[in-house]
Parts: sequence; C-alpha cells; structure tokens
Amino acid sequence: MAFADDSYLLESDTAVELYDGIRELPIVDPHSHADLAEIVANDGWTDIWEVEGATDHYVWSMMRKRGVPERKITGDAPNKEKWLALAEIFPEIAGNPVYEWVHLDLRRQFGIEKPVSSSTAEEIWTETKEQLTRRSMRPQQLLAEMNVEVLCTTDDPTSTLEYHERAETEVPDIDTRPTWRIDRAIHVEDASWGSFVEELTEVTGTDTSSLSGFLDALAETHEYFHEHGCRASDLSVTEPVTRPVSRRRARTVYERALDGHNLSQTERRDLQAFLVEEIGKLNAEKNWVTQFHIGPVRDYRDSLAETVGADAGGDVSTQTIELTGTLEYFLNRFDDEMEIVLYTVDPTHYPSIATITRAFPNVSVGPAWWFNDSPHGMEEQFRYVGSVDLLANHAGMVSDSRKLMSFGSRFEMFRRTLANTLGSMVERGQMPMEHATSLVEHLSYDRPKSLYGF
Repeated sequence: MAFADDSYLLESDTAVELYDGIRELPIVDPHSHADLAEIVANDGWTDIWEVEGATDHYVWSMMRKRGVPERKITGDAPNKEKWLALAEIFPEIAGNPVYEWVHLDLRRQFGIEKPVSSSTAEEIWTETKEQLTRRSMRPQQLLAEMNVEVLCTTDDPTSTLEYHERAETEVPDIDTRPTWRIDRAIHVEDASWGSFVEELTEVTGTDTSSLSGFLDALAETHEYFHEHGCRASDLSVTEPVTRPVSRRRARTVYERALDGHNLSQTERRDLQAFLVEEIGKLNAEKNWVTQFHIGPVRDYRDSLAETVGADAGGDVSTQTIELTGTLEYFLNRFDDEMEIVLYTVDPTHYPSIATITRAFPNVSVGPAWWFNDSPHGMEEQFRYVGSVDLLANHAGMVSDSRKLMSFGSRFEMFRRTLANTLGSMVERGQMPMEHATSLVEHLSYDRPKSLYGF
C-alpha cells in the first residue's frame, strides 16, 4: 500500500468494496465551524497557508511542538514564511491526522501528490497559488465538488443570521443551517456573561433584567433560529450539570449574577442546571436535537491564552468529570421526547457514554471528537460503541472544521475508517457483507440526515 493511495486505510478487498459503495455519497455535516460569510462572499483565497494553516489550531499545535516560533504561526510573519516553516517540520508530524488531512487536501483538491517537506515547499506554494486563482477553487465551487449537501454552522443566539438569509439565494445548491450555540447563556462564571445578557436585550428588544425576561428573550432567538432552518442546539461544557432547580431559586441566583455578585459554585451550578432544562423544553417543543460537547478544559496553557487568545490550541481533556450522575436528571426528564447527542473529548468516557446511550433509545453517541478524530480514534470508538450500544444508532460524522478545504478529507477519513472497521468484521465472520454494506451507507448518509431531520 503506497502513501495515501486508493487503498489508504483499507486493509482488505472487503474494505475496499465497502468504501467504493459510499465514497460518492453526499456529505451531511451537522456540526462545523465554517465561516458562512466566507462562503457567501465566494472570493476564495490567495495562498496555501490561508486554506491550510491560518484558521486551524490543530496545525498551530503541531508547529509549536516542533519548535516553530509563534511569529510564524499566529504572528505577523508573511504567509509564505509561515507555510515554509510548516513544510520544514511537516515530515516530523507523520502519524498525526493533521499530516494526513493536509496531504489528502493537496491530492484531492489540487492534484499534488508530492509529500510536504522543505524541499517541496516552494514548488507547492507556487503551484497552489496559481490554482487558487481559478473559479473552481472558490468556496462554493469547492463545496459542490466535495458533494456537500447539508452544512451546519455554529452560531451565537444573538446572531442576526444575515448570511444564512443570503445563503438561501446566493448558495442555492447547499442546505446551510445555523446551530443555536448556547454556551454564553449558560456559562455564568465567564466574564462575558453580562455582555451576553446586554446583547440579548439589544437583539430582541426584551428586558432581561429579570429571569423571566431573560428566558423570553432566549425563546425569541430560539424561534428565530427555527424559522431559519435550525434543528439543533449545542452546548460545550467541561462537566454537564443537570438537576431539578426551582424557578424561585434560579431567579434569586440570576438577580445576584446580574448585580455582579461573586456566585458560589453551588449557585452557578443551580442556575446552569435550571437554564439547561429550560433549553431542553424549547428543543423538545420544536423537535430539535440537543447536543452536548463534554469534557474540554479550555485555555489550559496560560501563556497561550494570554498572548494568542481562545481556540488557539491550548485546550486539554480530563478524565476527572462525572457523567452518569450529572446527566441523569436531564436524560430522564426528556426521555423519548427529543434526540440527544453526546460527544466526549476524552476516550476514557466512552464506557459511560455508551452504556447511557444503550439505556436511552433517544440518546446517541456523537462521533469521535477533537483529539479522537483520527483513524485510530474513530476505529477504537466504532469497535467499543458497536459492542456495547449499536453502531446503527451512532450519530455519524461531523467535520468540526474551521477550514473549508478539509471538509472532504475529514469525511473521507471517517468513511474509509468505517469501511475498514466493518470490513474486518466481515473478514472475521462477525457479520455478512450485505449487512455491512447497509450499515456503512446508513452511517455515512442516512443516519445523520434522519437524526437531525434534514
């Protein structure tokens, strides 16, 4: 098997046959960090660093690990200098999925098969720079070439969704949908929470000086998002907090938070739990999917957070969170009332998550996420979840990508890994080929489309 050839990740003829059946299926992406303004504008890019490195904290982390100075990563160095710095250390990151994604992008989108290194960097820079001037390399054309059918963005509740409105007519061939990302409403411990409350008032015109006003304003944005095609909420949290909290208790804590008091941990968790339940009610009423992204410890490296900011590659995962106890109330409260998808950033949490989803038919395991969206991470998740819960109820794939160029590569890696995993099960006599064929098609397309109601 040659590097990234047609048999990439496929270790048997059975796996090849399974992948051939799904390789051309449309992409349905329920969770991404795509910049819809960039897609609507459709101006394109000028160089390979813009498409591969400028927005990708995965790339930044690899460069830092190999000693590249920050000036050549997120600093003021020219883009070419940044690309050359990345290319110089690129052979040293082999084994990490970043290495494979970038090479897949170069092969699939640019037709460049030479490995990235210091000796090929100039040639790749020049060749890609010329290709990026072509209309076929602009965002909308690339998405069409990748066969993207549905693309969901991640949007703050205060967003006007201007670009989603424009996309309806200016990006007619792709179903672009917003996702109601509720983090800023829930994380009352963050310094930005007060600003969010003020923004919510400005956007909705609703007085948020009381808890009831705050909830009414949130409900108004929920309805607005629904009218614009949204079918899912999303909450990223290190440890979920769900438990019964009275409205009276929540009102008292809300007023203290709004007045600028330092809340105790119990107060914060009570208000968060109350708000999460209220969000669940809104979602159940509209038949939305409720997504929990669980486990990341944000901005763990202080110096990076202080100099570069959030989403810079300084986040980590932790084993030391409670899942079964903290999710129990919410899952039972909304048992069979709406679809719920649980993503966990630490693979040691799969046993808890898989047994939870096994107990609740309306709860699904989300795809291997963040540090786990590699061939190794995905295969480990497929095998474990499939043996405890059901692969047929796995939520499918999401790109979770901040760069458009890698949408196709990420889904290709998922589909190849899925085909190889099920192919090995066929080879071992664990299932017949006809059932494996049905299952890979289901997870690659039908499952996410039906789960999210697209």
